[in-house]
Amino acid sequence: MDTILEEIRSTLKERADPALAESGKRFFKEEVTTYGMKTAEVAKIARSYLPALKRMEKEEVFSLCEELFASGYLEESFIASEWLPRFSDRFEADDLNIFEGWILRYVTNWATCDTFCNHTIGDLLVNYPESIVKLYSWAESENRWLRRAAAVSLIVPAKKGEFLEEAFRIADILFEDTEDLVQKGYGWLLKEESRKHRDEVFAYVQRKKRMMPRTALRYAIELMPQEMRREAMKKDWR
Repeated sequence: MDTILEEIRSTLKERADPALAESGKRFFKEEVTTYGMKTAEVAKIARSYLPALKRMEKEEVFSLCEELFASGYLEESFIASEWLPRFSDRFEADDLNIFEGWILRYVTNWATCDTFCNHTIGDLLVNYPESIVKLYSWAESENRWLRRAAAVSLIVPAKKGEFLEEAFRIADILFEDTEDLVQKGYGWLLKEESRKHRDEVFAYVQRKKRMMPRTALRYAIELMPQEMRREAMKKDWR
């Protein structure tokens, strides 16, 4: 296991691009640590280790992934997030508690939050939909990344039109959150639900628009026809 981590980190250091690392920081308000590599290249490195990982026990894979998250490097977190969904058939409902702990300890930016939650936690929730109730408590957390995770963990199933009522409940809890990235998170969730439930999401926005933060509203209606977007934006701003 240590050999895999050593090999990965050696490869990342060899291919690191300081100029790319510096330019990439402009996408974040937070301080981020990065080698400076394109996401596609990092994903290719991650996939090259999948045959070896498939021979491991789930607990060993989880241990490797936690080590990668704990490093604080974006690219290492992306590798963990590339690996984990490949083991979704081994997930158990209680693994959500492990993932929650990782968010609290290691997630410090939107990119790590989204790449981890969209697929890893999203896949677990599809397998164990009764676990979605956990997201409601996340939405009320003092930790802003856990609050964003409450929304973005349902992004992938939302694209298929799943969990509409749950998405509305999460949006209700997060509705007046003052954090920009949390507003964008639940706005994004509503946008994805609108792919299959445009009228329902539009009706939700119409009911809430007088108090809905502008950032969340703009995200929510992004895929709607111009006429609907124009109607949704007719409101008295606070």
